[in-house]
Amino acid sequence: MSSNVSALDPFEDHCWRDVIPAETLEVYRSYQRETGIVGLPAVLAVDLFSGVFPEGPMTLADAVARNPRSCGPYAWAARTPIATLLNSARGRGLPVLFSSQNPETSRATNRPPSQRDAADLSLDPFFGPRAGELVVPKRRASVFFETDLADHLERLGVDTLILCGETTSGCVRATAVDAYSHGFHAVVVEEAVFDRSPLSHKVSLFDLHHKYADVMSLAQVEQALAACPASPSTAIRPRTP
Repeated sequence: MSSNVSALDPFEDHCWRDVIPAETLEVYRSYQRETGIVGLPAVLAVDLFSGVFPEGPMTLADAVARNPRSCGPYAWAARTPIATLLNSARGRGLPVLFSSQNPETSRATNRPPSQRDAADLSLDPFFGPRAGELVVPKRRASVFFETDLADHLERLGVDTLILCGETTSGCVRATAVDAYSHGFHAVVVEEAVFDRSPLSHKVSLFDLHHKYADVMSLAQVEQALAACPASPSTAIRPRTP
């Protein structure tokens, strides 16, 4: 039986409230804590590839029939929140980074290669990157695996890594876990990540929120970013202890 999360329990007031049973929430109660942005934040856009975004609003079945890599309506719904997040970070001079894949050298999942991979894995120009924004070529699901991402974030003095992109259950999850493992505070923006499966999306966010990251709404992140001092993205500073 699904739980009805009270508005008085903001830690659990997220998209998973209709699929996580009350008894499970009780088991995970010990993970409850204050959430937010710590120190200097940066935004990492995970795998914003042209192939995952449909040409417009349509069902998942229609989108996948046109392109098996598409995430259909879930990708379409995330476009505006992702753009809003990126522009908010840019407006404050915070670091914005993107991940990319080379179809010749990258295998983020066990999906068999396709002849259309080169086009599908190009970054969607709707989001960027803009001049000076780092693009991290990755080889596996996590953007940290065998890349210099952690070193680059360290040089910038980044404390919190804010994640958007896809897929929630795949590359976003892997990157969030590795961010935590590298000592960064991880934030996942609920409306700015997406998956082909709503159930996988919700369960992955639930698990990440309790173990490795703070899942925050876009409004919460926007409010927290507004409180952050503006900082040039090229600044080099020590990490917050």
